[in-house]
Amino acid sequence: MKLKVKTNKNSYSVIVGKNLCSKIDKIIFKEGIRSQKFLLIYDSKVPTQMIKSILRRFNKKEIEKKKIVFNEKSKNLKTVSSIIKILEEKNFSRNDCLISVGGGICGDVSGFASSIFKRGLNFINLPTTLLSQVDSSIGGKTGINSLSGKNMIGSFYQPSLVISDINFLKSLPRKEMICGYAEILKHSLIKNEIFFKFLKRNFIKILNHNHKLLERAIYKSCIIKKEVVEKDEKEKNIRKVLNLGHTFAHAYEATIGYNKRLNHGEAVLLGIMSAVEFSHQKNILKKDDYKQIHDHLKKLNYYNLNRYFKSNDISKIIFYMKQDKKNKDNKINLILLKGIAKPLLNKSFKGNSIKSFLKNLIY
Repeated sequence: MKLKVKTNKNSYSVIVGKNLCSKIDKIIFKEGIRSQKFLLIYDSKVPTQMIKSILRRFNKKEIEKKKIVFNEKSKNLKTVSSIIKILEEKNFSRNDCLISVGGGICGDVSGFASSIFKRGLNFINLPTTLLSQVDSSIGGKTGINSLSGKNMIGSFYQPSLVISDINFLKSLPRKEMICGYAEILKHSLIKNEIFFKFLKRNFIKILNHNHKLLERAIYKSCIIKKEVVEKDEKEKNIRKVLNLGHTFAHAYEATIGYNKRLNHGEAVLLGIMSAVEFSHQKNILKKDDYKQIHDHLKKLNYYNLNRYFKSNDISKIIFYMKQDKKNKDNKINLILLKGIAKPLLNKSFKGNSIKSFLKNLIY
């Protein structure tokens, strides 16, 4: 399956399917990328056989490789510098190419390095997690963390090509599949009620790696993100809908200290739950739609903030919510829902209002 993302300055293909790594050289050539040198940046968690499958498709003289342990703590300038050092030492030109093989953090860091080296070289993203295949690999957001929060340093830099090989997903545990499903669910909630109903019927099979349903869910999710990005590449207006649940989610991650107890996708599910509950409490979300979303999140077993937080964490959560880069006028900006596929943009609330709300969820 293939779709084309078109932005103001360029366009690129997103290809979804099985066994794509075994023909990556042919795909790159067919997509018109004529680089002479390649740097393969890959996550230490990617199965060795998948990396070998990619390397076999290249002449040894034209490809360099570097394995990195990617996590939230390594999503920093030091890691970016280590990548740029190789590009400089091997005299990469702007026509050459960096290939990222890993999850969202690997893609964010590699994409950022690509965007700043000689003001931009070719960047190919091979996302290896369900989360990165349906979310971070599309849209051109790159970045690293800083002391003040998540993704505070970054750029908008569209990839030259995205290759989503679902063979990577075979090794993912259920916890990681849940993470990707969070973004798929989010896309359905902001854009497509029919897709939401498809997910309600098939989510168990999708999480259990049913090939056809999984590929369809990834493709449909990518189409929704593509349509939003094409309308608003730099997140000035409509693209903000992609942040449904994320202002809560990023604060939850930061409060817990970016550790394995709560990874990004799980935080997004809790964030969506929080946004849905807040929408319901403010009489914004229709009752029938609220019940449908509520029941689905309950089945996924992500409806309990008390599993992760105590009441004395609330002030910390509010602190991190206030740091969100989309806020204005000392208020916290939230994306809420009027109904399924009916997002509400640019609603801002005082910290005390959200604090009172969280006290009903964390006790």
